[in-house]
Amino acid sequence: MKKYGSFSGTVTMIQDYLVGSEEEKGCFKLMSILQGDGSIVNFVISPTTYFLDHVMVSVGDRVTGFYDVNVPVILIYPPQYQALIIVKDNSYQNVKVDFFNSQLVSSDGQLQLNIASYTPILLQNNQPFTSNPANRNLLVVYGPATFSIPAQTTPYKIIVLC
Repeated sequence: MKKYGSFSGTVTMIQDYLVGSEEEKGCFKLMSILQGDGSIVNFVISPTTYFLDHVMVSVGDRVTGFYDVNVPVILIYPPQYQALIIVKDNSYQNVKVDFFNSQLVSSDGQLQLNIASYTPILLQNNQPFTSNPANRNLLVVYGPATFSIPAQTTPYKIIVLC
């Protein structure tokens, strides 16, 4: 099971990243992210990296990158992770990527989903997901939440990470 970690900051560089044959040239990118405290992370962006809402990201944009913390990484500085999901920051929405149990509570116990009949539940290819989203890894886009623990929210959108 994937356990997601994240890193947020400002994109300072995007460049081609050669990982294999000449045939794959240009298919992979290296994106550097600078956090407010001065820490840096490099994300390897592959053709399978999911960009929420399929947005274009440029140098200067604020983003959050999500990666699998269980995948081994090389010991270099700055740290380099395989990006699974990139979200361009938006002041009107919050995003959480996590495993949600049968009660739709995140694995860290911080967020509970109250799904409305109008909440779109989609696959990463933007097609409808027609099963129960419980007990799955989800990308949840939401706005206001209660101050309770866990915080409760009605999501704007749910992306099921199959």
